[in-house]
Amino acid sequence: MEAIGVLMTYQMSSYLEQELDKRFNLFRLWNLPQENDFFRKNSGSIRAVVGNTNIGADRKLIDSLPALEIVSSFSVGLDKVDLGYCKEKGIRVTNTPDVLTEDVADLAIRFILATFRRVCECDRYVRAGLWKKGDFKLTTKFSSKKVGSIGLGRIGTAIAKRAEAFNCPVSYHSRSQKP
Repeated sequence: MEAIGVLMTYQMSSYLEQELDKRFNLFRLWNLPQENDFFRKNSGSIRAVVGNTNIGADRKLIDSLPALEIVSSFSVGLDKVDLGYCKEKGIRVTNTPDVLTEDVADLAIRFILATFRRVCECDRYVRAGLWKKGDFKLTTKFSSKKVGSIGLGRIGTAIAKRAEAFNCPVSYHSRSQKP
């Protein structure tokens, strides 16, 4: 039986690449020869495409892989996958929502706090020995500040919840009303 072919469209984690390479006949799009012969010779064995938000699976790629069964996006977004065409052709599509939601929200709040408290500037001030002068301007607090978000998906909601813990009123703009 011929090994299942997997086309990885974009260089991602080396761990992911190694694991796929162990289990399947892995084709790396960025290493493929520029000749059209590759797809003619190998397209029948490729049953899966692994992509991300950089390169997913458009109609042209899908049409070039007659045995394609699944498109897996190693990211949250599916912007680079032709979802309608995949549905029409019965091709499954997966992605990785919520993998980094909490981490991104934590970082967003850290950056907000660092900005309001001027952490980087303060660090440079102290390291330069200027603290002896005692003339560093006061910073401002984040608590009770108005917070706005464009979009209130998973990450926006996680950030809003954290901002509410700082007693911040949260406003947002979204395609649909959120509770």
